Amino acid sequence: MHPPAPDTASLDLDAYLARIGYRGALAATREVLDALHTAHAYSIPFENLDVLLGRPIRIDLAGVQEKLVNARRGGYCFEQNTLFVAALRRIGFKVTTLIARVRFHRSDIGPRTHMLSLIELPEGPFIADVGFGGPGLTQPIRLVEGESQAQAHDVVGLRREGDAWVLESRGREPWQDLYAFTLEEQFPVDYEVANHYTSTHPDSLFVSNVLAAISSPEARVTLRNRQLGVLRGGQVQWFELGDDELLDVLKTRFGLELPAGARLSCAGLNG
Repeated sequence: MHPPAPDTASLDLDAYLARIGYRGALAATREVLDALHTAHAYSIPFENLDVLLGRPIRIDLAGVQEKLVNARRGGYCFEQNTLFVAALRRIGFKVTTLIARVRFHRSDIGPRTHMLSLIELPEGPFIADVGFGGPGLTQPIRLVEGESQAQAHDVVGLRREGDAWVLESRGREPWQDLYAFTLEEQFPVDYEVANHYTSTHPDSLFVSNVLAAISSPEARVTLRNRQLGVLRGGQVQWFELGDDELLDVLKTRFGLELPAGARLSCAGLNG
């Protein structure tokens, strides 16, 4: 059985590049990969508002392009990385899509619900991921064990656990596991299953919390319910938000506005 051919022809590459503010070269090189990854991370917020508004989360290319590019929204990993991978493939990069088991802020074994990708370059293989939120990657990292690799606001690294690779954050705190993955290729149907769990299962973090994150060269801003964190210069400031402040922060910090008459309600806000 042959895997399905990747869908890239329907991507409006010019519109995507305009969305992330990228005007550089288009070639399958390390420099272009780094620049595209950073531009995407600085331009498109991580967010889960549609889950809380009861809207289905489309992760086909047409759906994510309409939402993230045309409507200038954000999204979570399946949306973000589907769009990014399509752009990379159109430009000529060799990409393998992967899936990870998130460990960040978990003590139990969770399901495989995080999308990322492996990029083959003459310099070797690289991991790219524009959809983790929080302490995720702002630049691709080399697939090597034990090497500290700088990001905009963190240092990350990879270690091996048997057949798996574990991404660690080596920032302000003791090293934290972010997620674990293998190099087995994944296909759209695999992500459809994981996306269904992520967007509908009562145990999913995304159905009970308001989540958003965006990075810039100066700071990383994260939102979880009423807690707003701003990481700047290695120091985090935390702010407790009221209802009106929450809506204002979504608009001013993340560029997100609720539809007219819509109201956010979830256990994380109401508890």
